[in-house]
Amino acid sequence: MAKLLIILSILFLTLSAGFGVLNTTNTRSLRELTEKTETARAQAEQRRLASEKEIKTRDAAAAASATKASNTESKVASSEADLIRSQTEKSELQAKLRENQTQMTEMQARLEEMSAKEHMPDALPMPGAGDLQAQLEDTRRQLDSAEREKQLLSDRIQKTESRAAQGPQQRVARAPKPGIRGTVLAVNQAYNFVVLNLGNRQGVEANTEMLVLRGGTPIGKIRVSSVEPATAIGDIVSSSLARGVQVQPGDIVVYAGSSS
Repeated sequence: MAKLLIILSILFLTLSAGFGVLNTTNTRSLRELTEKTETARAQAEQRRLASEKEIKTRDAAAAASATKASNTESKVASSEADLIRSQTEKSELQAKLRENQTQMTEMQARLEEMSAKEHMPDALPMPGAGDLQAQLEDTRRQLDSAEREKQLLSDRIQKTESRAAQGPQQRVARAPKPGIRGTVLAVNQAYNFVVLNLGNRQGVEANTEMLVLRGGTPIGKIRVSSVEPATAIGDIVSSSLARGVQVQPGDIVVYAGSSS
């Protein structure tokens, strides 16, 4: 009986040792698995944070690029608007200068005629000599005023040209292409010219003739007088317009050829 108890005790001790070793092995495996899981989780979290940072950086760069592009477009639009205003002002001043020169020529002719009458021999009857002298002085004053206005207009034209020259300087020489299309941006009915949204970049050149279309139907012609990189000024060919028809902003223009 005692021998049997000893054998059973040894068997139980052996089983206990086996279970102990097994538990130790399982515990070690479980610990290693837990450590691997934690490591994998930490690495995944790091990758997630890095990915989020990269996405934020890319979004910020895209937003900055879009803002820069928008600012550039605004500056370009503002520059083109300033250029159009400068060209319009220049054309108006040139028209006023031509009108001023015509008036000066007429006044000089009148002044010469009055001077000739003033120096006629005393033997000839001179009715209204006092009125003639007054007219002569008035004409001289008008001529002096016209001379000052001419100088003022010339100075303003030079300033306008200088201001326009501060814009884009590069002109790309391109041959005009049949079918080139554009739009009338502004019309000055007083001096009979228009401003177009076509320029040297599109191949438009001075003395180029453009057909004016409205609703797909030709209504007249313009002749380009000056060209800038993105805009041009053209004189309205009055003889090409039907009675009562006027060129208006928004009308379409197409290349018609060169007039030499």
